[in-house]
Amino acid sequence: MASNPVTSNYTEDSIRSLDWKEHIRLRPGMYIGKLGDGSAQDDGIYVLVKETIDNSIDEHVMGFGRTIDIKVYDHKVVVRDYGRGIPLGKVVDCVSKINTGGKYDSQAFQKSVGLNGVGTKAVNALSEYFKVQSFRDSKTKVAEFRNGELVNNENIKPTSDRNGTLIVFEPDPRIFKNFHFIPEFLENQLWNYAYLNSGLTINFNNKKYHSANGLLDLLVNRTDDDDLRYPVIHLKGDDIEVALTHGNAYGEEYYSFVNGQYTTQGGTHLTAFKEAIVKTIRDFYGKNFEASDIRTSVVAAVSVRVIEPVFESQTKTKLGSQNIAPEGQSIRSFINDFVKSALDNFLHRHPKTADALLKRIMQSERERKDIAGIKKLANERAKKANLHNRKLRDCRIHLDDRNGDESGESMLFITEGDSASGSITKSRDVQTQAVFSLRGKPLNCFGLTKKVVYENEEFNLLQHALNIEDGLDGLRYSKIIIATDADVDGMHIRLLLLTFFLQFFPDLVKRGHLYILETPLFRVRNKKETMYCYSEEEKTAAMNKLGSTAEITRFKGLGEISPHEFGAFIGKDIKLEPIILKKDTTVHQLLTFYMGKNTPDRQKFIIENLRIEKDIVEQEEELEIA
Repeated sequence: MASNPVTSNYTEDSIRSLDWKEHIRLRPGMYIGKLGDGSAQDDGIYVLVKETIDNSIDEHVMGFGRTIDIKVYDHKVVVRDYGRGIPLGKVVDCVSKINTGGKYDSQAFQKSVGLNGVGTKAVNALSEYFKVQSFRDSKTKVAEFRNGELVNNENIKPTSDRNGTLIVFEPDPRIFKNFHFIPEFLENQLWNYAYLNSGLTINFNNKKYHSANGLLDLLVNRTDDDDLRYPVIHLKGDDIEVALTHGNAYGEEYYSFVNGQYTTQGGTHLTAFKEAIVKTIRDFYGKNFEASDIRTSVVAAVSVRVIEPVFESQTKTKLGSQNIAPEGQSIRSFINDFVKSALDNFLHRHPKTADALLKRIMQSERERKDIAGIKKLANERAKKANLHNRKLRDCRIHLDDRNGDESGESMLFITEGDSASGSITKSRDVQTQAVFSLRGKPLNCFGLTKKVVYENEEFNLLQHALNIEDGLDGLRYSKIIIATDADVDGMHIRLLLLTFFLQFFPDLVKRGHLYILETPLFRVRNKKETMYCYSEEEKTAAMNKLGSTAEITRFKGLGEISPHEFGAFIGKDIKLEPIILKKDTTVHQLLTFYMGKNTPDRQKFIIENLRIEKDIVEQEEELEIA
């Protein structure tokens, strides 16, 4: 009987044992989530920074070190804390041996973020260069690594420097291709550390980050006073802190933290917090309000300290713990008990705030009932259209599948016109890339109510394609990418779409899901080489390299780029520009200035920023002829 070729090739030689760094480098997604190039706030390079800082934060939480110095260069990160310093005899082990660390003893790090002994090792393994230096009791120890391999292990030496730990690393460009740090993403990360750790000062690239009032400062800095219906409610207890207010924007905005860790995907603590807000407010007013009416326009934050927290992944973005401590009270009852007592007491002591909150809830109730009829009709139309939605060319893998490595890579391109959507549709990856085609320019919805989302067929189909009508929990795509022509009309469409998302779904933008697709403006080629250029300067450099006889093509629209070429622009080297709301920018101010009435301020801005761009190459040719 002939042997099965599959089983005959499966022998003892087929079994491999990888050392710690090989496994991390082979399967980096298990340790840091996705890789990326730095254009998304959850890309791997930011996780490397976070894992490094987390150790310094844990030292501060345990009462050691009030300052952290951080410098980020183009491709290098330096972090220096002033805690106790790693025990000198274990410096190498702590950054290169999996399951080695000081956090397995709950007495030493009772409410720590990093408990698995993996974080710093992953940073080491995924760095082209990594250096650790510990300063402890007038002695210091240095170790250096390259790609996880120890290349320099110095002896312990005397030092006059303060106690603490220095980490220097350079992410490996072979793993993080074309990576770059976006300062705004790092600043948001560092501000969160400051808000959650009273008394901590972070010095980042010579800028100081410090918060005296914790979550109160967070909400004050993330909102506009003019939009708030009442002053921020700030409540603190043992191992819990919450802040709460209501604004005028649509949607709900939450910030949740565990042991100083920003849990971007929430978890058991955020679920309990939302439930507690609704229950407490219903009980206080003695009315069975709809939960959505209470939570519409809410801006809130919750932070809890949990002993031995369980997260749903190594990146610690979602809490899975059911209890506040092993064998302790459930997280749900812990948060419910605190909010019921503290928020109820606050509202009794502050009747003006209680009255303003009630008016906000009643307004949300009226608005919900006002659009109920059109909403039902629009949803019925959308349901029929979804069966044969000609505007949507869907993909197979979606973010809300929550399974498989590729769910976080799902994306939706929003294009205008059949030619542009045709090129993308023919060249896309059908596994993770979907296309939604607009018919002409969308409506300018600035200043309109959410009723227009249901009255306008395209807006309604778009919100259903994204599955965001009832919030972002069911969002189907990780990245929503606006893909328009690089001309005046394309820019106008881009602004109108940004207005739509900022007006009605601001959470989508604030959570980093919205992007602009960058496509080349020019193709410069000769018989041997083709170069794609994204600016006039790149075109000039390409012409100098390929010679004056090179053929130049100006792409006026996305439809002019062949599907074969387009595939390269939306593949692994895709260039995306994230839409980032800066800390001091509010949605209302932004939309009023750019999309509101033509005010003198805007006219002045246009005049002062008007540019006439000339073709540099043509200018040079004219000078030569002259």
